[in-house]
Amino acid sequence: MIRAAHGTVRDPELDAPITELGFVSKIEEHDGDVLVELRLPTYFCAPNFAYLMVADAYDAVAAVPGVRNVVIRLLDHFASDEINAGVAGGRGFAGSFPGLADDELEELRITFQRKAHRACQEQVASHLIKQGWSVPDLATATLADACLGQDLDRLTRRRTDLNLPSTPDAPLLLHDDGTPITQLDLPLQLRMAKPPESASKATPASAEASSASATTSPALQT
Repeated sequence: MIRAAHGTVRDPELDAPITELGFVSKIEEHDGDVLVELRLPTYFCAPNFAYLMVADAYDAVAAVPGVRNVVIRLLDHFASDEINAGVAGGRGFAGSFPGLADDELEELRITFQRKAHRACQEQVASHLIKQGWSVPDLATATLADACLGQDLDRLTRRRTDLNLPSTPDAPLLLHDDGTPITQLDLPLQLRMAKPPESASKATPASAEASSASATTSPALQT
């Protein structure tokens, strides 16, 4: 159950579970006490990027029935001491890195969620095009028109994360603010929605490059 919980924690940029990316290096469980060690592919991964995954991992494990005590350790990272202590103490990002705002972390999370949502939309739309839909007709498509499968499930999950319409009659293609994408917008929007590298193709090298390029505050860049 602990590994399954970690499967719900995703690399924000690759939109892939940290278990599939190999970021979970150790799990120990004994009588409700759980120790998890995480190792990211680069020592200089941006602290806010790393904090997101460590905090999400802590929350996911703590929610498992029967778990009483959780310790999440980030290893081999230049800010691991601050991140580990901050997550364990519930101090939040700002408490772990004084002078920096917690809302900056949430803005980063939303940025990656929106990127993943746009990529999911394009993946689902590409299935309809293969079935014979024209690009202009995609502006009228709804989620009910989409092909059932993993891509649609991921799109619905991303809609839920962002509080966007996710019922069968909801438009298939939405802007970040939830308004439908019109025929006029389609060419630009579909070019912009570049899908993150899939978990099946991700490698430690690609994950390292992705993590290193994560959006950070100038104060957090090294």
